[in-house]
Amino acid sequence: MKNKIIIPIISALLFTACSDFLDIRPEGTVPSTGLDYTKTENIFKPVSAAYASLRENGHEFSYIGAFEITSDDADKGSTASDNPETKQFDQFTYDASNSLIASLWTGYYNIVSAANNAIYQMPLFEEQMGTEDNKEYTRQCAAEAKVIRAYAYFNLTRLFGSVPIIDTIMTSDDLSSKPQATKSELYAFIEKDLQEAIPLLPSSYAKSWAGRLTNYSAMGIKAKVHMYHAALENSAANWDSVAVLTDKIMASGKFDLLSDFRSVFSIDEENSKESLFEIQSSTFGNSSGEDTYTEYAYVQGPRGNSPSNMQGWGFCTPSNSLINFFTTRNDSVRALATFLYRGTMTPEGDSIKTACTNPVYNGKVYTPSEYNNWNYNGYGFDYNIRILRYSDILLMFAEAKQNGSTLGNTSGFTALSAINKVRERVSLDDLESLSLQDIWDERRAELALEEDRFFDLVRTGQASSVLSSLGYVEGKNNVFPIPATQLQLNTSLNQNPNY
Repeated sequence: MKNKIIIPIISALLFTACSDFLDIRPEGTVPSTGLDYTKTENIFKPVSAAYASLRENGHEFSYIGAFEITSDDADKGSTASDNPETKQFDQFTYDASNSLIASLWTGYYNIVSAANNAIYQMPLFEEQMGTEDNKEYTRQCAAEAKVIRAYAYFNLTRLFGSVPIIDTIMTSDDLSSKPQATKSELYAFIEKDLQEAIPLLPSSYAKSWAGRLTNYSAMGIKAKVHMYHAALENSAANWDSVAVLTDKIMASGKFDLLSDFRSVFSIDEENSKESLFEIQSSTFGNSSGEDTYTEYAYVQGPRGNSPSNMQGWGFCTPSNSLINFFTTRNDSVRALATFLYRGTMTPEGDSIKTACTNPVYNGKVYTPSEYNNWNYNGYGFDYNIRILRYSDILLMFAEAKQNGSTLGNTSGFTALSAINKVRERVSLDDLESLSLQDIWDERRAELALEEDRFFDLVRTGQASSVLSSLGYVEGKNNVFPIPATQLQLNTSLNQNPNY
């Protein structure tokens, strides 16, 4: 079984004696943790809870709906009657009462809460440490928590636009009147967290700590944040930051593309040389016990398949638009990994039965039956959620260069050589010239069904032309509504336009 940093922390250690936090997360008072700050083995516990919060909040059903089913790459899937709120994502008919949208708000603020708690705890440990190495480790752990917090706020601002910045432990009264920060303020806050974290984080970890955030993880996330910030403010400085950060990652020699595209999404190649950030999920080979897994892959598994450990709920199925896109490009290598058709057998010998409800499923989350041993179903419980891959770094670099950046030249890559490296891996001919549309199309093909497409369309100004036939309204659906429950709890919040 693969190495992962899934260290379950008992939530009572962190979130006791608290009142409702805008119905966001239980953090109304300073937590009484019971931690002994003199013990070095306790330092990582609050950070572990922050990592666990990534698994427990914001990255399953509602995440797939808002980040992927809204795009032209995916349909709702499942059955016509199952979960009508998910259908609202597919048709852009959701409003402030949608409970899945509400769970995204609470989920990402739960992650913020756990990260804030870890950041709060680290100076308490540092005061009690007798060696500089241990003091430095507390600062490193605080930096990890800052990256997690930055990532959560990046998703919050992409989802909701302007949201409150909560960067410390506050009383419920304070939280119930906290106003929204502007998008520019949010991006500045996110970038500050990441900039402060980068010099404090190591470049790698021992195998036993695979999956922890490195300085390169923080650089990659920061590059992506600047790419979105550039779309917001059309700033050359942001594109320069994207180029410099991605170039550093490329020049480091620590990352590369796996030779086989399909293997990128396998259990055996999790936390591989292509990975910069994955949300860890594992049963550790057990059939029961603590829930140290996500159901991200499970809810997308083949519906109606057999045996029971080879089936899921069948949501987020590839659209005809995506299938046709791959066909017109003759992009067969990636198509074979991206599409899992009913009536076929996988190379690992698993049958996707003709009785399955939907004609095709997300092949990137396919998990061989040998891993699906949980006492109920268990499909995909060992599947890590890929958040940031090296191919994305190459494509961000290409886009920054295509947008005029002259910086970031240490790696020796050009925009054209970076995109061609991605294409060569999947046996596509090299491009001889390059346009932004070429890069955007390559992102669509490479990152299909990985929760990038919808917000890529929004940030590049393509959403209206591509999605209007599906119900998308420009000036409205570029963000989601602030949940009605939050508007009731915090009267300082303003609803997004046209909701």
